[in-house]
Amino acid sequence: MSIFGSMKTAVSGMNAQANRLSTVADNIANVNTTGYKAVSTSFSSLVLPSSGGNYNSGGVQTSVRQAVSDQGDISYTTSTTDLAISGDGFFIVQGPDGTPVLTRAGDFQKDDEGNLVNAAGFQLMGYSYDSGAPAVVVNGFDGLVPVNVNQEGLTAIASTSGVFKGNLDSNAKVAPVAPATLPSANLATTTADTKKFSMVAYDRLGNKVMYDFYFTKTAVVTPPPAPPGVASTWEVSIYRNADAAVGGTTSFPYSTAVGDVGNGSLTFDANGKMISFGAIPITDPVTGLTINMDLSGFTQLGADFAGTGTPNGQAASPVKDVTIDGDGIVYAKYEDGSTKPLYRIPLANVASPDKLTLMSGNVYSANGQSGVTVTGFPQTNGLGTIKSGALEGSNVDLAGELTEMIESQRSYTANSKVFQTGSDIMDVLVNLKR
Repeated sequence: MSIFGSMKTAVSGMNAQANRLSTVADNIANVNTTGYKAVSTSFSSLVLPSSGGNYNSGGVQTSVRQAVSDQGDISYTTSTTDLAISGDGFFIVQGPDGTPVLTRAGDFQKDDEGNLVNAAGFQLMGYSYDSGAPAVVVNGFDGLVPVNVNQEGLTAIASTSGVFKGNLDSNAKVAPVAPATLPSANLATTTADTKKFSMVAYDRLGNKVMYDFYFTKTAVVTPPPAPPGVASTWEVSIYRNADAAVGGTTSFPYSTAVGDVGNGSLTFDANGKMISFGAIPITDPVTGLTINMDLSGFTQLGADFAGTGTPNGQAASPVKDVTIDGDGIVYAKYEDGSTKPLYRIPLANVASPDKLTLMSGNVYSANGQSGVTVTGFPQTNGLGTIKSGALEGSNVDLAGELTEMIESQRSYTANSKVFQTGSDIMDVLVNLKR
């Protein structure tokens, strides 16, 4: 056995415990860092070949392990731009150099330009709704832009399309043959079974424009080629609400004829399913709007009349707040109560999160051991949920770290005693010459 070998072994043991103490110090220092993932030290032996009766002491080497896949505790805050991930996945952020990296630190706030930036200065990335609902790029970061919530001023968007769906009561009576009883005649003698709905749209200046929809059953027929059953036809007449009569018992007569706004028909089969095209355009002679209304969602069943409409467009209303839902959609909430999607925040993941490369700022980058980065929207393909107004805390166990620190100190002391003993033996050898 070599005395120098035992001393070198003791030195490797002290170095290993020093590395262990370094990870403990890092964990304790970041016990309150948002989204921080604890690191630990693993030990493995180094064995040198021995021959005859001599034993060559080897040593010990260390490697650092990361607990990136361990979920930290989630606590709730008062800021809607604070984000936490419940489950798997990482936020995609970029630093000043523009390189996309991954993080679990969701303590985002607006900077002077309105971009969401976390405490380490990394910008949150997302897909914009400027060109409609975004699609995720599963194998890269193309198409991502900084999420900007600085929505100042007023924005007005004219309505161009809408969806109107509901149910028309199959028990409604057919209107008499006389045209004067139909809403399209623009007279006050409409049938009692005519159903009226109203819908709000927006002109080019963001002003609200209300339209009145009248549904009247006009025919119940049994077409010869059709299977046994009854098919029904309903007339749809559309007027501008602002053109309605005032001072009377009904809105008729309107000052604008129905033919100038919108008119059409819906046909249903014996099962109450629509068999006509179901699209009726609104042409407004006052505002110049053309709104393509999709009524294909209507049914004719033995239930009460019901209807709901969702036209596009936006009123001239200031932004009051910004909200983020569990699917990662960033909404602008306007003063009039309406909302508009601005961005959708994706999440990214790798096959082995614990093998990611840790970088300054509590961010990670993929490497050959972690696997390639796969991007997707929250709550899809195994990715977690985004929680707004919440933060994920560090997953460091402070009591465990203090225990590790004591163990590391004792082990370091023991290794130093081995080194000191070897040194004493060397002194004995040197003194033999005297």
